[in-house]
Amino acid sequence: MEYTSSAAVDLPAFFADLVRCETRLYNALNDRLRARHGIVTSQFEFLRFLRDHPGARVADLAAEFAIGIGATSKGVDRLETQGWAIRQPNPADRRSSLLALTDDGTRLVDAAEVTFAAELAELIGDTLDGASASAAAQAFVKLRSALERDQIGAPTG
Repeated sequence: MEYTSSAAVDLPAFFADLVRCETRLYNALNDRLRARHGIVTSQFEFLRFLRDHPGARVADLAAEFAIGIGATSKGVDRLETQGWAIRQPNPADRRSSLLALTDDGTRLVDAAEVTFAAELAELIGDTLDGASASAAAQAFVKLRSALERDQIGAPTG
């Protein structure tokens, strides 16, 4: 039995396409970032978030990426081990730390962002024209906003 909305969209097929596209894009970006910069996509995303949100905490990263605190903390540990990020005392809450990029981390994320943007443009731009890409982007913004507003899919621990 097909489950469809009023617009006759096959939602299970839509979900499968969405997940497979995300996985393939993520893997392609992962391969390019690893080859050019020695990092994987998850590290790039953490570094970019920390660059764009100075003073973020592990909990802020976890909330942004909808992953558990433990996994996020381990990811930050790896960034620290590489010398790309540091934890600093949080003057407002002694139980948490504020995260910051090192100079090496800033240089890395800035260089990797050029690769990331070029790869995305190649992967998506060669397939979707401007109108299609714009419509897809608007649909995903709307869906993500509703999911985040209602805290759907947020990790519980």
